[in-house]
Amino acid sequence: MIDKIAASVAEALAGTADGATVLIGGFGTAGIPNELIAGLIEQGARDLTVVNNNAGNGDSGLAALLAAGRVRRIICSFPRQADSQVFDALYRSGRIELELVPQGNLAERLRAAGAGVGAFFTPTGYGTELARNADGSEKETRVIDGRPYVLEYPIHGDLALVKAERGDRWGNLVYRRAARNFGPVMATAAKRTVATVHEVVELGMLDPEHIVTPGIHVSHVVRIDRVATAAGGFKAAA
Repeated sequence: MIDKIAASVAEALAGTADGATVLIGGFGTAGIPNELIAGLIEQGARDLTVVNNNAGNGDSGLAALLAAGRVRRIICSFPRQADSQVFDALYRSGRIELELVPQGNLAERLRAAGAGVGAFFTPTGYGTELARNADGSEKETRVIDGRPYVLEYPIHGDLALVKAERGDRWGNLVYRRAARNFGPVMATAAKRTVATVHEVVELGMLDPEHIVTPGIHVSHVVRIDRVATAAGGFKAAA
């Protein structure tokens, strides 16, 4: 019998290795799997490469993981915002590496990993510093139908942490509005995906047409309580 419901966050994250590439869903404060990030801090894996849209907000969630000294490198689109003081201090002191990726390229590199695409050409970043590799060398370029493109490679993860709204024991997931964001593409791009849900429902209760992430992409599901976010979250919408 397939049953992917984990008894705890600790159980779901057991075995996460040092040096892992961790894909963390969320866009700003929407859809951040805070409970899983806290569990990762408790689990103790170090020297991580983290992929997220941002580089942490305030002092919680991803920012707390950075502050704990567990992250060696971050791949993101928006490392600087009003409350990104943790990342800012680490980066300025040389204690963390940054790979800056345009948001569309970030989403497509993750999607390509899940789709089995080896690489793709994109016009975004051509002619800028983003068309260079970390070592300063130029990325491959090509002119297609008279337009210049840059070759980009998929981003594969060892572990994906996503926040969903409901799920079943097979691991099928549905999301809540904007909290969906990067969750679906990250779930397909990782070797192992752990998702939190607020509701665990019986098999057959999720409309197949509404399932966004099929259970084949999910390793563990952990039920968590609802907690209002700083922006109001579900409480404001009630």
